[in-house]
Amino acid sequence: MTPVELSRTVLRAVRCAVDDGELRVAVPERVVVAPPGPGGCGEYATNVALRLARPAGRTPQHVAEVLRARLLRADGIGDVVITGPGFINISLRGSAAPLALVEEILGAGTGDTDTPYGHLPEGSGERVLLHGAAEVRAFVHLDVLVRMLRSQGCLVRTGCDAAPRPEWTAVLGGGADHRPVDHQPVDHQPGAASDTPRSDVRPVPAPADPLPLGRDAARWALLLPAVHDRPRIGVEHLAQRESNPLFRVRYAHARTRALLRNAADLGFRPEPGPVDAHGTRPLLAALADHPRVLAAAARHRAPDRLARHLVTVADATQPLLPAVLPLGAEKPSAVHRARLALAEAAGTVLADGLSLLGIDAPDHL
Repeated sequence: MTPVELSRTVLRAVRCAVDDGELRVAVPERVVVAPPGPGGCGEYATNVALRLARPAGRTPQHVAEVLRARLLRADGIGDVVITGPGFINISLRGSAAPLALVEEILGAGTGDTDTPYGHLPEGSGERVLLHGAAEVRAFVHLDVLVRMLRSQGCLVRTGCDAAPRPEWTAVLGGGADHRPVDHQPVDHQPGAASDTPRSDVRPVPAPADPLPLGRDAARWALLLPAVHDRPRIGVEHLAQRESNPLFRVRYAHARTRALLRNAADLGFRPEPGPVDAHGTRPLLAALADHPRVLAAAARHRAPDRLARHLVTVADATQPLLPAVLPLGAEKPSAVHRARLALAEAAGTVLADGLSLLGIDAPDHL
Protein backbone atom coordinates (compact mmCIF):
# COMPACT_ATOMS: atom_id res chain seq x y z
CA MET A 1 0.00 0.00 0.00
CA THR A 2 1.49 3.31 -1.09
CA PRO A 3 1.04 6.59 0.85
CA VAL A 4 -1.47 7.71 -1.78
CA GLU A 5 -3.45 4.47 -1.43
CA LEU A 6 -3.33 4.74 2.36
CA SER A 7 -4.64 8.31 2.18
CA ARG A 8 -7.54 7.06 0.07
CA THR A 9 -8.15 4.23 2.54
CA VAL A 10 -8.42 6.67 5.45
CA LEU A 11 -10.69 8.93 3.40
CA ARG A 12 -12.88 5.94 2.56
CA ALA A 13 -13.14 5.11 6.27
CA VAL A 14 -14.31 8.67 6.97
CA ARG A 15 -16.88 8.50 4.16
CA CYS A 16 -18.24 5.16 5.35
CA ALA A 17 -18.50 6.41 8.94
CA VAL A 18 -20.50 9.40 7.69
CA ASP A 19 -22.73 7.23 5.48
CA ASP A 20 -23.47 4.91 8.42
CA GLY A 21 -24.32 7.83 10.70
CA GLU A 22 -21.40 7.32 13.10
CA LEU A 23 -20.09 10.78 12.26
CA ARG A 24 -22.03 13.85 11.18
CA VAL A 25 -19.50 15.95 9.29
CA ALA A 26 -18.63 17.04 5.77
CA VAL A 27 -16.21 14.55 4.20
CA PRO A 28 -12.90 16.31 3.40
CA GLU A 29 -11.55 16.30 -0.12
CA ARG A 30 -8.28 14.67 0.94
CA VAL A 31 -6.53 13.21 3.96
CA VAL A 32 -2.80 13.68 4.53
CA VAL A 33 -0.71 10.80 5.86
CA ALA A 34 2.93 11.32 6.87
CA PRO A 35 5.61 9.66 8.99
CA PRO A 36 4.64 9.88 12.67
CA GLY A 37 6.10 12.65 14.79
CA PRO A 38 7.64 12.37 18.27
CA GLY A 39 5.62 9.96 20.40
CA GLY A 40 4.04 8.30 17.38
CA CYS A 41 4.48 4.78 16.05
CA GLY A 42 4.03 2.75 12.90
CA GLU A 43 4.89 3.84 9.38
CA TYR A 44 2.32 6.63 8.95
CA ALA A 45 0.12 8.93 10.98
CA THR A 46 -2.75 11.32 10.25
CA ASN A 47 -4.42 14.15 12.17
CA VAL A 48 -7.76 13.72 10.42
CA ALA A 49 -9.53 13.00 13.73
CA LEU A 50 -8.38 16.35 15.14
CA ARG A 51 -9.57 18.13 12.00
CA LEU A 52 -13.02 16.53 12.07
CA ALA A 53 -13.69 16.62 15.82
CA ARG A 54 -15.06 20.15 16.17
CA PRO A 55 -17.35 20.15 13.09
CA ALA A 56 -18.55 16.66 14.12
CA GLY A 57 -19.29 17.82 17.67
CA ARG A 58 -17.16 15.00 19.08
CA THR A 59 -13.82 14.68 20.83
CA PRO A 60 -10.80 13.83 18.69
CA GLN A 61 -10.43 10.55 20.59
CA HIS A 62 -14.01 9.55 19.74
CA VAL A 63 -13.50 10.31 16.04
CA ALA A 64 -10.20 8.46 16.08
CA GLU A 65 -11.78 5.37 17.66
CA VAL A 66 -14.56 5.34 15.06
CA LEU A 67 -12.00 5.47 12.25
CA ARG A 68 -9.66 3.00 13.94
CA ALA A 69 -12.33 0.28 13.97
CA ARG A 70 -12.84 0.66 10.23
CA LEU A 71 -9.14 0.95 9.35
CA LEU A 72 -8.35 -2.30 11.17
CA ARG A 73 -10.63 -4.09 8.71
CA ALA A 74 -8.90 -2.62 5.66
CA ASP A 75 -6.56 -4.74 3.55
CA GLY A 76 -2.87 -4.06 4.07
CA ILE A 77 -3.20 -2.44 7.51
CA GLY A 78 -1.64 -4.37 10.39
CA ASP A 79 -2.35 -2.14 13.37
CA VAL A 80 -3.81 1.26 14.27
CA VAL A 81 -2.79 3.08 17.46
CA ILE A 82 -4.20 6.36 18.78
CA THR A 83 -1.66 8.64 20.46
CA GLY A 84 -1.65 12.12 21.95
CA PRO A 85 -4.82 14.18 21.56
CA GLY A 86 -6.11 11.99 18.71
CA PHE A 87 -3.39 11.19 16.17
CA ILE A 88 -4.06 7.97 14.25
CA ASN A 89 -0.85 5.93 13.81
CA ILE A 90 -0.96 3.22 11.16
CA SER A 91 1.30 0.20 10.73
CA LEU A 92 1.16 -1.67 7.44
CA ARG A 93 1.37 -5.43 7.25
CA GLY A 94 4.79 -7.03 6.88
CA SER A 95 7.17 -5.14 4.60
CA ALA A 96 4.40 -3.57 2.56
CA ALA A 97 5.26 0.01 3.53
CA PRO A 98 8.90 0.25 2.31
CA LEU A 99 8.25 -1.97 -0.69
CA ALA A 100 5.24 0.07 -1.82
CA LEU A 101 7.06 3.34 -1.20
CA VAL A 102 10.05 2.40 -3.37
CA GLU A 103 7.74 1.11 -6.10
CA GLU A 104 5.75 4.34 -6.01
CA ILE A 105 8.86 6.53 -6.31
CA LEU A 106 10.43 4.51 -9.12
CA GLY A 107 7.12 4.09 -10.93
CA ALA A 108 6.15 7.76 -10.83
CA GLY A 109 6.58 9.73 -14.02
CA THR A 110 6.36 6.63 -16.22
CA GLY A 111 3.60 4.96 -18.17
CA ASP A 112 0.55 6.97 -19.18
CA THR A 113 1.34 9.86 -16.84
CA ASP A 114 4.45 12.01 -16.59
CA THR A 115 3.91 13.06 -12.97
CA PRO A 116 7.00 12.53 -10.79
CA TYR A 117 6.75 11.38 -7.18
CA GLY A 118 5.24 14.10 -5.02
CA HIS A 119 3.93 16.09 -8.00
CA LEU A 120 0.30 16.62 -8.95
CA PRO A 121 -1.18 16.66 -12.47
CA GLU A 122 -0.90 19.95 -14.33
CA GLY A 123 -3.94 22.17 -13.86
CA SER A 124 -5.21 20.34 -10.78
CA GLY A 125 -4.25 23.15 -8.38
CA GLU A 126 -5.24 26.74 -7.80
CA ARG A 127 -4.41 29.84 -9.83
CA VAL A 128 -1.51 31.79 -8.39
CA LEU A 129 -0.16 35.25 -9.18
CA LEU A 130 3.42 35.91 -8.05
CA HIS A 131 5.04 39.33 -8.03
CA GLY A 132 8.76 39.65 -7.34
CA ALA A 133 10.99 42.47 -6.22
CA ALA A 134 13.71 43.73 -8.57
CA GLU A 135 16.52 42.04 -6.64
CA VAL A 136 18.65 38.98 -7.36
CA ARG A 137 17.41 36.85 -4.45
CA ALA A 138 13.79 37.64 -5.29
CA PHE A 139 14.55 36.71 -8.93
CA VAL A 140 15.78 33.25 -7.88
CA HIS A 141 12.92 32.73 -5.39
CA LEU A 142 10.37 33.70 -8.04
CA ASP A 143 11.81 31.20 -10.50
CA VAL A 144 11.83 28.37 -7.93
CA LEU A 145 8.34 29.16 -6.63
CA VAL A 146 7.00 28.86 -10.17
CA ARG A 147 8.62 25.42 -10.45
CA MET A 148 7.31 24.22 -7.08
CA LEU A 149 3.79 25.57 -7.56
CA ARG A 150 3.54 24.01 -11.01
CA SER A 151 4.70 20.72 -9.49
CA GLN A 152 1.57 20.93 -7.33
CA GLY A 153 -0.68 21.44 -10.34
CA CYS A 154 -1.03 25.23 -9.93
CA LEU A 155 -1.54 27.61 -12.82
CA VAL A 156 1.05 30.32 -12.21
CA ARG A 157 1.49 33.79 -13.64
CA THR A 158 4.29 36.11 -12.65
CA GLY A 159 5.39 39.71 -12.68
CA CYS A 160 8.10 41.81 -11.08
CA ASP A 161 8.95 45.40 -10.29
CA ALA A 162 11.43 45.58 -13.17
CA ALA A 163 12.91 43.29 -15.80
CA PRO A 164 15.68 41.04 -14.45
CA ARG A 165 19.23 42.03 -15.23
CA PRO A 166 20.78 40.10 -18.14
CA GLU A 167 23.64 38.83 -15.97
CA TRP A 168 21.17 37.25 -13.55
CA THR A 169 19.65 35.17 -16.33
CA ALA A 170 23.05 34.42 -17.89
CA VAL A 171 24.60 33.09 -14.66
CA LEU A 172 21.64 31.85 -12.62
CA GLY A 173 19.52 30.50 -15.46
CA GLY A 174 15.75 30.39 -15.67
CA GLY A 175 14.96 26.67 -15.71
CA ALA A 176 15.74 24.84 -18.93
CA ASP A 177 13.44 21.92 -18.00
CA HIS A 178 10.45 24.08 -17.11
CA ARG A 179 8.27 26.58 -18.87
CA PRO A 180 10.05 29.95 -18.89
CA VAL A 181 9.07 32.41 -16.19
CA ASP A 182 7.27 35.44 -17.60
CA HIS A 183 8.76 38.51 -15.94
CA GLN A 184 6.45 41.06 -17.54
CA PRO A 185 4.60 43.46 -15.23
CA VAL A 186 1.44 41.82 -13.92
CA ASP A 187 -0.85 44.45 -15.40
CA HIS A 188 0.33 43.56 -18.92
CA GLN A 189 -0.15 39.82 -18.69
CA PRO A 190 -3.02 38.62 -20.87
CA GLY A 191 -5.52 36.39 -19.15
CA ALA A 192 -4.41 37.19 -15.60
CA ALA A 193 -7.56 37.01 -13.54
CA SER A 194 -8.15 40.16 -11.50
CA ASP A 195 -9.52 38.12 -8.60
CA THR A 196 -6.50 35.79 -8.40
CA PRO A 197 -4.78 36.30 -5.03
CA ARG A 198 -1.38 37.93 -5.43
CA SER A 199 1.68 36.74 -3.51
CA ASP A 200 4.59 39.12 -3.21
CA VAL A 201 8.04 37.55 -3.45
CA ARG A 202 10.28 39.81 -1.36
CA PRO A 203 12.83 37.81 0.65
CA VAL A 204 15.50 39.61 2.65
CA PRO A 205 17.91 40.85 -0.05
CA ALA A 206 21.31 39.28 -0.59
CA PRO A 207 24.05 41.23 1.24
CA ALA A 208 26.54 40.72 -1.60
CA ASP A 209 26.64 39.77 -5.26
CA PRO A 210 26.18 35.96 -5.46
CA LEU A 211 27.07 35.64 -9.15
CA PRO A 212 30.80 34.91 -8.59
CA LEU A 213 29.71 31.65 -6.89
CA GLY A 214 28.26 30.33 -10.14
CA ARG A 215 24.75 29.08 -10.75
CA ASP A 216 24.44 26.12 -8.39
CA ALA A 217 26.23 27.51 -5.34
CA ALA A 218 24.64 30.94 -5.76
CA ARG A 219 21.14 29.49 -5.97
CA TRP A 220 21.74 27.31 -2.92
CA ALA A 221 23.11 30.24 -0.91
CA LEU A 222 20.01 32.30 -1.75
CA LEU A 223 17.47 29.52 -1.21
CA LEU A 224 18.64 27.64 1.91
CA PRO A 225 17.88 30.41 4.46
CA ALA A 226 14.24 31.22 5.21
CA VAL A 227 12.87 34.25 3.39
CA HIS A 228 13.10 36.39 6.51
CA ASP A 229 16.74 35.42 7.17
CA ARG A 230 19.74 37.13 5.65
CA PRO A 231 21.66 34.77 3.33
CA ARG A 232 25.40 34.22 3.63
CA ILE A 233 27.27 34.74 0.37
CA GLY A 234 30.68 33.11 0.76
CA VAL A 235 33.07 30.52 -0.62
CA GLU A 236 31.86 27.97 1.94
CA HIS A 237 29.13 27.11 -0.58
CA LEU A 238 31.83 25.93 -3.01
CA ALA A 239 33.62 23.64 -0.55
CA GLN A 240 33.78 19.99 -1.58
CA ARG A 241 33.47 18.67 1.97
CA GLU A 242 30.83 17.40 4.39
CA SER A 243 30.48 20.78 6.08
CA ASN A 244 28.80 22.04 2.91
CA PRO A 245 25.14 20.85 2.77
CA LEU A 246 24.95 21.36 -1.00
CA PHE A 247 27.96 19.10 -1.48
CA ARG A 248 26.35 16.40 0.70
CA VAL A 249 23.14 16.50 -1.33
CA ARG A 250 24.87 16.34 -4.71
CA TYR A 251 27.38 13.75 -3.50
CA ALA A 252 24.62 11.46 -2.22
CA HIS A 253 22.85 11.71 -5.58
CA ALA A 254 26.07 10.99 -7.51
CA ARG A 255 26.79 7.97 -5.28
CA THR A 256 23.38 6.45 -6.01
CA ARG A 257 24.02 6.79 -9.73
CA ALA A 258 27.50 5.28 -9.38
CA LEU A 259 26.00 2.30 -7.53
CA LEU A 260 23.59 1.70 -10.41
CA ARG A 261 26.51 1.69 -12.86
CA ASN A 262 28.59 -0.61 -10.65
CA ALA A 263 25.67 -2.99 -10.15
CA ALA A 264 25.12 -3.17 -13.90
CA ASP A 265 28.79 -4.14 -14.30
CA LEU A 266 28.21 -6.93 -11.76
CA GLY A 267 25.14 -8.13 -13.68
CA PHE A 268 22.25 -7.15 -11.42
CA ARG A 269 19.60 -4.47 -11.42
CA PRO A 270 17.47 -2.76 -8.75
CA GLU A 271 14.37 -4.65 -7.69
CA PRO A 272 12.09 -3.30 -4.92
CA GLY A 273 11.74 -5.73 -2.07
CA PRO A 274 12.09 -6.11 1.71
CA VAL A 275 15.03 -4.14 3.08
CA ASP A 276 16.79 -4.40 6.40
CA ALA A 277 15.00 -2.33 9.00
CA HIS A 278 18.28 -1.40 10.69
CA GLY A 279 19.62 1.88 9.33
CA THR A 280 16.97 2.39 6.66
CA ARG A 281 14.09 3.71 8.77
CA PRO A 282 15.22 7.39 8.68
CA LEU A 283 15.63 7.21 4.91
CA LEU A 284 12.24 5.58 4.37
CA ALA A 285 10.63 8.20 6.61
CA ALA A 286 12.31 11.05 4.71
CA LEU A 287 11.28 9.64 1.33
CA ALA A 288 7.71 9.11 2.47
CA ASP A 289 7.63 12.70 3.72
CA HIS A 290 8.74 14.17 0.38
CA PRO A 291 5.24 14.84 -1.06
CA ARG A 292 4.15 16.58 2.14
CA VAL A 293 7.29 18.74 2.29
CA LEU A 294 6.99 19.71 -1.36
CA ALA A 295 3.32 20.64 -0.96
CA ALA A 296 4.06 22.67 2.19
CA ALA A 297 7.01 24.44 0.56
CA ALA A 298 4.81 25.47 -2.35
CA ARG A 299 1.86 26.45 -0.15
CA HIS A 300 3.96 28.60 2.20
CA ARG A 301 6.16 29.99 -0.63
CA ALA A 302 9.19 28.62 1.23
CA PRO A 303 11.90 27.05 -0.99
CA ASP A 304 14.09 26.67 2.10
CA ARG A 305 11.81 23.86 3.31
CA LEU A 306 12.59 21.84 0.21
CA ALA A 307 16.33 22.61 0.42
CA ARG A 308 16.53 21.49 4.06
CA HIS A 309 14.51 18.36 3.27
CA LEU A 310 17.02 17.39 0.57
CA VAL A 311 19.79 17.62 3.18
CA THR A 312 17.75 15.29 5.41
CA VAL A 313 17.30 12.78 2.58
CA ALA A 314 20.99 12.95 1.64
CA ASP A 315 22.19 12.42 5.21
CA ALA A 316 19.76 9.51 5.68
CA THR A 317 20.99 7.93 2.42
CA GLN A 318 24.66 7.76 3.41
CA PRO A 319 24.42 4.79 5.86
CA LEU A 320 22.76 2.66 3.18
CA LEU A 321 25.31 3.16 0.41
CA PRO A 322 28.20 0.95 1.67
CA ALA A 323 25.84 -2.03 2.02
CA VAL A 324 24.34 -1.93 -1.48
CA LEU A 325 26.96 -3.88 -3.45
CA PRO A 326 28.11 -7.40 -2.57
CA LEU A 327 31.56 -7.64 -1.00
CA GLY A 328 34.40 -9.86 -2.16
CA ALA A 329 33.19 -13.16 -3.58
CA GLU A 330 29.64 -12.55 -2.34
CA LYS A 331 26.98 -13.06 -5.00
CA PRO A 332 24.26 -10.44 -5.60
CA SER A 333 21.11 -11.44 -3.73
CA ALA A 334 17.54 -10.21 -3.42
CA VAL A 335 18.64 -8.05 -0.49
CA HIS A 336 21.27 -6.32 -2.63
CA ARG A 337 18.70 -5.68 -5.36
CA ALA A 338 16.26 -4.28 -2.82
CA ARG A 339 18.93 -2.01 -1.32
CA LEU A 340 19.89 -0.84 -4.79
CA ALA A 341 16.23 -0.01 -5.53
CA LEU A 342 16.02 2.00 -2.31
CA ALA A 343 19.22 3.86 -3.21
CA GLU A 344 17.82 4.58 -6.67
CA ALA A 345 14.62 5.91 -5.09
CA ALA A 346 16.65 8.21 -2.87
CA GLY A 347 18.63 9.46 -5.86
CA THR A 348 15.39 10.06 -7.76
CA VAL A 349 13.99 12.24 -4.97
CA LEU A 350 17.27 14.16 -4.66
CA ALA A 351 17.43 14.77 -8.41
CA ASP A 352 13.84 15.98 -8.53
CA GLY A 353 14.35 18.33 -5.58
CA LEU A 354 17.54 19.80 -7.01
CA SER A 355 15.83 20.27 -10.37
CA LEU A 356 13.00 22.21 -8.72
CA LEU A 357 15.63 24.44 -7.10
CA GLY A 358 17.26 24.97 -10.50
CA ILE A 359 20.45 23.20 -9.38
CA ASP A 360 22.30 20.56 -11.36
CA ALA A 361 22.26 16.97 -10.09
CA PRO A 362 25.40 15.46 -11.65
CA ASP A 363 25.81 11.72 -12.11
CA HIS A 364 29.57 12.12 -11.50
CA LEU A 365 31.03 14.31 -8.76
